[in-house]
Amino acid sequence: MAKKEIQLIIEMNHLAGFTVCVMSGAGRQLALFLCGCYVVALGVHAEEPRVASHHEAEHYMAAVYEHRSVLTSDPLALMSRKEALELMNQNLDIYEQQVMIAAQKDVQIIVFPEDGIHGFNFTRTSVYPFLDFMPSPRLVRWNPCLEPHRFNDTEVLQRLSCMAIKGNMFLVANLGTKQPCHRNDPGCPNDGRYQFNTNVVFSNNGTLVDRYRKHNLYFEAAFDAPLEVDLIIFDTPFAGKFGIFTCFDILFFEPAIRLLQDPEVKHVVYPAAWMNQLPLLAAIQIQRAFAIAFGINFLAANIHHPTLGMTGSGIHSPRKSFWHHDMEDSRGHLIIAQVAKNPLGLIGMQNTTGKMDPSHSKFLELLAGDPYCEKDAQEVHCDRATKWNMNAPPTFHSEMMYDNFTLVPVWGKEGYLRVCANGLCCHLLYQRPTLSKELYALGVFDGLHTVHGTYYVQACALVKCGGLGFDTCGQEITEATGRFAFHLWGNFSTSYIFPLLLTSGMTLETPDQFGWESDYSFLRKRGLSSGLVTAALYGRLYERD
Repeated sequence: MAKKEIQLIIEMNHLAGFTVCVMSGAGRQLALFLCGCYVVALGVHAEEPRVASHHEAEHYMAAVYEHRSVLTSDPLALMSRKEALELMNQNLDIYEQQVMIAAQKDVQIIVFPEDGIHGFNFTRTSVYPFLDFMPSPRLVRWNPCLEPHRFNDTEVLQRLSCMAIKGNMFLVANLGTKQPCHRNDPGCPNDGRYQFNTNVVFSNNGTLVDRYRKHNLYFEAAFDAPLEVDLIIFDTPFAGKFGIFTCFDILFFEPAIRLLQDPEVKHVVYPAAWMNQLPLLAAIQIQRAFAIAFGINFLAANIHHPTLGMTGSGIHSPRKSFWHHDMEDSRGHLIIAQVAKNPLGLIGMQNTTGKMDPSHSKFLELLAGDPYCEKDAQEVHCDRATKWNMNAPPTFHSEMMYDNFTLVPVWGKEGYLRVCANGLCCHLLYQRPTLSKELYALGVFDGLHTVHGTYYVQACALVKCGGLGFDTCGQEITEATGRFAFHLWGNFSTSYIFPLLLTSGMTLETPDQFGWESDYSFLRKRGLSSGLVTAALYGRLYERD
């Protein structure tokens, strides 16, 4: 699209032809002023064709924005639609600023977080003024920016559509939507309407490409789950197929896992309003783990409210991540990165028998049980292991993530440990270059998680404890000095394993290897850049939920 056209097609809402324009100011501050100019609606024209370089042909530019929302002072109070729009437009002004910054970097797709436009903690009634009407993109082809009067109550969709045009990029955002329903519809709520937590996708010409309605709601009384799961895959001219889901969805089979059964889906866009929970489920932890586990690119935009434990966004691939986690700064943060169209998985995702450094040889010997290990129904007896750990450490229990983990302390500079619960046994082979004055433990959990959601988990976790007492293992910590070279493995009953690797200062690390060997899922790492906070294999047994 020509620059003059981008400047003219700024914002076609119903408010008397006025629009919000943006000026750059000192530092990060952006000054806003009202331009009393009438907007001219122009058609969208193709750019002049040009030949992409080989490097451009293999990559695309992506952005995610971690947004500090302007929130209503009382989400339970009743507002008018006009008041709700005034608040939402403050957030949309910031979105537009970020789109234009991203456009200067030739970004082709940008993702904004869940709840970023309207906020959260509403009732079903109090959220109603914040909701846009949402026609089905499968039934109606619509460009809200160029057709602003086609449907009522679509002001937010109009602004987002115009941003996509102005920035000449695909745009993914989250908003609340409404859909009338008939009394003879057995699922129709008593108030005669569905209310959905909705992600929308706009193309760079402003057309509404698709929408996803959140299926796995997280204490969201204001919204309904759709009667059927939305399985949304949208196509792009620059990178092929993208899947889309929202926040809590990442822990469930539908839609997250089912989407990735399509081998052509190499990318996921993921708006979230995620409250961090260490040591296993910080936002950037699970985002990166998902990218590694499925060998995909994962574009995650989280909301930014540190007082509520909400931060952590990133552009993740299996081998590299660009992320943001900041509990101190109150400002939002834009991440821009070049992304491979066909992400490469980790080395060692397949059989790794040929990878023979000394520690891996020991790992394989322990797995094989020959000639040093002998297995029976209850125990694994390893003659060689006893020379690494002559005195078996005591087993204890501690709460981690509201679950009762069984743990053993990790003592000494090297060793082999094993701890079991129910049918899951977790094993750790480790070396430490120096001993720190910190307590680490190896923990196992195999059971139904029942707090803040119900889902079945199998987990093997090496964690730094909060103090020197066993009862501190499982506490939320972010700093550590203990360095490890390790193999962590377990006899999981599921193939859906997420590798979590986090070091001091909320730093993500890339495993050296992650995969399967002799029916065991394993994670291997040497040469940590800083002290270990968490190394874990987090398994989900969806069929037991």
